[in-house]
Amino acid sequence: MSPQAARAMSGNEGRRALRKAVSLRARLRERGANKFTIDVVDLSTTGFRCETSFTLYEGHAVWLTLPGLAGLEATVAWKRGYCYGFAFNRPLHPAVFDHIVALSEAQ
Repeated sequence: MSPQAARAMSGNEGRRALRKAVSLRARLRERGANKFTIDVVDLSTTGFRCETSFTLYEGHAVWLTLPGLAGLEATVAWKRGYCYGFAFNRPLHPAVFDHIVALSEAQ
């Protein structure tokens, strides 16, 4: 099986890191703007995907705030309707990633 076929079967096609489905309420803030609530729907050490009715623009810097954690800086990577993808400016430490996934599972 080719590497591309293996990634497609795993659901991680084109991904640099394993992505986990999560269900977390979080706060997001753009530079110079107020925080607003988003629903984080998946997460990896290199980024996350969320759903929100707020308008964001590709390339803009944002800060993600999850309960009990400091703000995580990210960049808007893409938009499809109300769904957005973000790339963290610095990858999450694996222990932080595991902690966030556990927060989702506890809800």
